[in-house]
Amino acid sequence: MTDRSAQQPGKVYLIGAGPGDPELITLRGVERLRRADVVLYDYLVNARVLEHARGDAELICLGKHGRTRIWTQSEINDALVRLAREGKTVARLKGGDPAVFARGAEEIEALVLAKISFEVVPGITTALAAGSYAGIPITHREYASAVALVTGHEGPDKETSAVDYKALAAFPGTLVFYMGITTACIWTKALMEAGKASHTPVAIIRRCSLPDQRRIACTLGDVVEVLDAERIRPPAIIVVGEVARLADSFSWFEKRPLFGQRVLVTRPGSQANKLCVLLEDLGAETIVQPAIEILPPTDWRPVDDAIARLDEFDWLVFSSSNGVRNFISRLLSVGKDVRALGGCKLAAIGPGTSDELSRYHLKADLQPAEFRAESLAAELSPIANGQRFLLLRASRGREVLSQEIAAAGGQVTQVVVYESVDVQTPDAEVAADLAAGKIHWVTVTSSAIARSLAIMFGDGLRRSKLASISPITSATLRECGFEPAVEASEYTMEGVVRAIEEAVQA
Repeated sequence: MTDRSAQQPGKVYLIGAGPGDPELITLRGVERLRRADVVLYDYLVNARVLEHARGDAELICLGKHGRTRIWTQSEINDALVRLAREGKTVARLKGGDPAVFARGAEEIEALVLAKISFEVVPGITTALAAGSYAGIPITHREYASAVALVTGHEGPDKETSAVDYKALAAFPGTLVFYMGITTACIWTKALMEAGKASHTPVAIIRRCSLPDQRRIACTLGDVVEVLDAERIRPPAIIVVGEVARLADSFSWFEKRPLFGQRVLVTRPGSQANKLCVLLEDLGAETIVQPAIEILPPTDWRPVDDAIARLDEFDWLVFSSSNGVRNFISRLLSVGKDVRALGGCKLAAIGPGTSDELSRYHLKADLQPAEFRAESLAAELSPIANGQRFLLLRASRGREVLSQEIAAAGGQVTQVVVYESVDVQTPDAEVAADLAAGKIHWVTVTSSAIARSLAIMFGDGLRRSKLASISPITSATLRECGFEPAVEASEYTMEGVVRAIEEAVQA
């Protein structure tokens, strides 16, 4: 890079992250976020949206109420200009839409003045999300042919309000108030004094589209009293108009079977997503706190030796998806590919392991109907005599599989293809929530996880219900002094979720 090119200014993307649900950011928003060298984001942006940023991107939070100082608008404007002038690509990530009560115009003005290239990527604003997530269509052929988006918090430098409450009181449609919680006593009074009926239906929607979304129905005359009684704090919007009556019959988000349930997912971080998605699709809020980490083996030489001797084995036996992933990765890293497995049959302990094999275009020759080591051993034992088995396993675990195959006459070689290591210290906020009973369920998807959780949280686990994946895991929990609340009948992630759902709906 020449000195001249190094001094060329970068570009700023003003990106709307949506109302809260991390999946509501647009595809264009994700693509532009991935380009960024630096991401400046508001505290209301869901942290999971930041997962789309590059691993080497600098992430800068612009402050959080009660925890860190909130950046002033001039500080944000200056930072955008300064970073772009340094030649960096900057993502300015905002909740909702950059152009709807997000002060995006002020940031654009600063960029225009500084001659910085920019692009605005729209996002879903909360008023629109309310229609989908709170069961309130903000337009309706019978009740509302127009919508007005109104700020409840005008600039402090204004001598008089720019909001025409007389016009709003006569407005033939829906009024949606942003940032109106702390000023409700002002704007509700102004609306009613201007002629808006006190019995006008109102919906107060807090944390729209998030698992802890809350909707409260009242009337215009009751708003201030309700906000005080329910102790409603921002972020929230208030929908005023006849359409607010439809929420009870049109609502779907709050009627999902696990809505309101907070679930601690304890799988390794890289493997937690599937279980999180299954739970979130049913309305649960998930918190990820790995109980174990999956690491490469401390010594690859036994694995490499087994790879060099693959033609000596009749069966490769995988007892987890981790085993598949790490073994195939090592096979590829030493210059071979899946053709090296051509002379071996493949056994998988369950559908998750079989699915991982399929990612490499491999199909399990054997998978037991019941997904545990005893069942896999029972399937292999009748054909074991004289056969040579390579068991690809974790650094710790039960010896049932190797012992029963060997007892049936099989020749067994075991190699450790990954290390399973306990996480020593949990996130302090997670531990505090667990101890305070603020987490309803803890998923326990292996015996190693069960033991680690018992050490990590101790009696804090007793404040939540434990969801066990199998009888073996349940037995380990009991050995540690904890009784599972539910046990999956199918020993899969889907089985764990189904067990929780059935218990909640019972």
